[in-house]
This record gives sequence, C-alpha cells and structure tokens, in this order.
Amino acid sequence: MIKNEKNISIAVIKRLPKYYRYLGYLLDKDIKKTSSKELANIMGITASQVRQDLNNFGCFGQQGYGYDVVSLYIEIKKILGIDSIQNMIIIGFGNMGKALASYSNFEKRGFNIIGIFEKNPNFFNIKIRNIQIFDIKYLEDFCTQNKIDIAILTVPNGSAELVAKMLVKCNVKGIWNFSNMELNIKDSNIFVENIQLTDSLMTLSYKLNQNFVK
Repeated sequence: MIKNEKNISIAVIKRLPKYYRYLGYLLDKDIKKTSSKELANIMGITASQVRQDLNNFGCFGQQGYGYDVVSLYIEIKKILGIDSIQNMIIIGFGNMGKALASYSNFEKRGFNIIGIFEKNPNFFNIKIRNIQIFDIKYLEDFCTQNKIDIAILTVPNGSAELVAKMLVKCNVKGIWNFSNMELNIKDSNIFVENIQLTDSLMTLSYKLNQNFVK
C-alpha cells in the first residue's frame, strides 16, 4: 500500500521517472530480473536508497531473487499515472510551443496533445503533426468539450498569470509551466510544475566553476 503522498519526499517522486526509464532499457535488452544493486549502479544512488524508494509504494522485490523487471515496470507506470492516456493542450506557439508540439515521444509515454492555442491569427487553422491550432478565445469551449488533464504553458511572462486563471476555470488538472514566471496557484484542485530550463544549465556551470576554483 502506498504511503500518504505527504510522507513521500519530492526527491523520491522525482526519481520514479528514472526508474521507469531505466527499467524500460532493461526490457529492451530482454533482461527479466534485476537487483537493487544493479538499479543503484544505473541510477547513481545506493542499493539501500533503491529499496527505501520502492518500499514507499509497496513490496516489489523478493529476497534472493531481486525484482521482476516487467512487474516493476508496470507498477511504476501505474504509480506515475501513465497507464492510461492523459490529454494535453499547449498554450502558446512560439519556439518552445513548436518544439514541444513536435515531440512525438509524448504519445509513447501516454500523453496525447489534442490542441494548441494562440492569440496570433497567423497561426489559426494551421496543423502540426495533425494537431490543430485554435484561437485562444475558444479555450474554455474546447476544454468543456474535451477532458483536459494537463496544459503546457509556453506564453510570455506577462500573460502567464492571466492564462493560468483561464485554465483554472477550465478545470484543467495540471499546468506544466515553461514561462519564466513561477506560478503559485492557490487551488487544491490544480497542480503546477514550474520548469526553468536554464536552472540545470546554471547548476552545471556552478559545478564547472567549482572544479576550476579547486
């Protein structure tokens, strides 16, 4: 049984997609079983940490045998909520919006982009990968007619809060925010993941700089 999600650290939750991805690699190699030590080597953490992480969600391994790769892959897929299709929309068709709309691997992970919204009339009625671009004024109607799980926000900073308020009214479950503005929506029914692309780059720069200083 999964512990109360409030008791599961964000660090553990952020490692789940890595477990899922690495188990997928093992499946591609037709490897049927693995161990906490083998997973730890791939993940770059300790075997003890692997066991602690997975024990948050149930008892998946067997002493003396390890983990059945297929079973663990399926269970983590369920935990991540990607065992069923989640509908997504993109708001904003600038460079980032275009790049995300062009990314075909979303579908392989169970995320289906079903619409793109823009305020620039030059983009209306254009399709990318057979995904229609609509006038943003039709956003609420579209969301009413379609079950939208996640909205990807790629609008300029000045528009982010306004669009986020529109999405709350549309009963979207989650926002994947690529604008440079950190969104903090005080609504328990909607979750926000703020993505700052340059943060990891600056973290890398810090590591390089510290190594140079030494």
